[in-house]
Amino acid sequence: MFVNHIDECRGQLSPEHGEVIKATLPLVGANIENITKLFYKTMFEKHPELIRNVFNRGNQKQGAQQKALAASVATFASMLVNKDAPLPDHLLSRIGHKHVSLGVTEDQYQIVHDNLFYAIVQVLGADVVTKDVAEAWDSVYWIMARLLINFEKDLYKGAKVEPGKVFRQTTVLEREALTSDVVRFTIESKDGSKPLPAHLPGQYISVRAKLPDGAGQLRQYSLVDSGEKPGRLSFAVKALEASESAPAGEVSNWLVDNAKVGTDLEVSVPFGDLVLNTESNAPVVLISAGIGATPMIGMLSRLSSVASERHVVIVHADTNSGTDAFATHREHLASALKNYELHVFYKEGASGKNVTIGHLDVSKFAFPNDAEFYLCGSTTFLQEAREGLKANNVKPSSVHFELFMPNDWLLDE
Repeated sequence: MFVNHIDECRGQLSPEHGEVIKATLPLVGANIENITKLFYKTMFEKHPELIRNVFNRGNQKQGAQQKALAASVATFASMLVNKDAPLPDHLLSRIGHKHVSLGVTEDQYQIVHDNLFYAIVQVLGADVVTKDVAEAWDSVYWIMARLLINFEKDLYKGAKVEPGKVFRQTTVLEREALTSDVVRFTIESKDGSKPLPAHLPGQYISVRAKLPDGAGQLRQYSLVDSGEKPGRLSFAVKALEASESAPAGEVSNWLVDNAKVGTDLEVSVPFGDLVLNTESNAPVVLISAGIGATPMIGMLSRLSSVASERHVVIVHADTNSGTDAFATHREHLASALKNYELHVFYKEGASGKNVTIGHLDVSKFAFPNDAEFYLCGSTTFLQEAREGLKANNVKPSSVHFELFMPNDWLLDE
């Protein structure tokens, strides 16, 4: 989708600016985490509404969002000055879909620009960030920004909404506890004349939680229904406990503790680029771990609802049957398919039909030829799964994945 713009993007960077970027990229790269930390600190001081109502406070505490910005800017700049580097389609598409799901608009790019360049000068020093250096990096920023702005305008248009106007008022119709810490919610529009839209299998919505301190924090949750028709949407939430490396999930815990049947929720229309190709007849392989099953269940729901004749291979890894939130539903959906394989791997428990106790190693699978692979899970899981598929001679272009973190493109590093 972006690859057609690669020459256009490089053509927008003058040869002189290109040489400056080549010369300063190592210095910027070495300091970019300090730059982005100061950038966010400054921006949130000037625009506190952004950290309250747009940015993920949990990711900010972990530094995950800073790493994401660092990766995107450095990767894009490297692409502009390296003719052998591919345009980072995956990175740009993921950013664009995330932006529109949050209601980001064109004017907010100026806010980011002003605070980012303030931070660059403060960290590197005015003697380093000369006029030529500032102009070169300013050019890189706006080339990337314009590419994203145009892409996001197209996403808004495709969703039939005005830029930024993505949120809908909904009511919880059903609440079902799938495990001790995973709950499935089914919602519908409060305005019966404006039903929630259909969606592509694998997409997500943003859900806004009104927290006790008044913040309206947003989080994305994959849709687990088939998405064929407008009306109801279903998504699953796993309550996240605090760990040594991460705080407790503010929104997930609020939803699990407070959202009941009849509760009003503000949600976005669906977005997301990890979607099942419904036009293809090629075999499908769905690989997931833990709560990463949610987008795979959305895809499986669509395949099941149309009684697909495609060869479908479903592979899931979990701790045990008690933590596998979609165990029963997965089997039910698969049973409607004409040609499927189901493989579940648990770390503990008893083996049984379709269930193996042990470690999932996709390098040992005999997958159908010319299959399309869809993956979702933790960083460690995805890294191992992708290496296993590579060892299994699966073409990287056939592998599509999503990580529930803002910097999943770093898996390509």
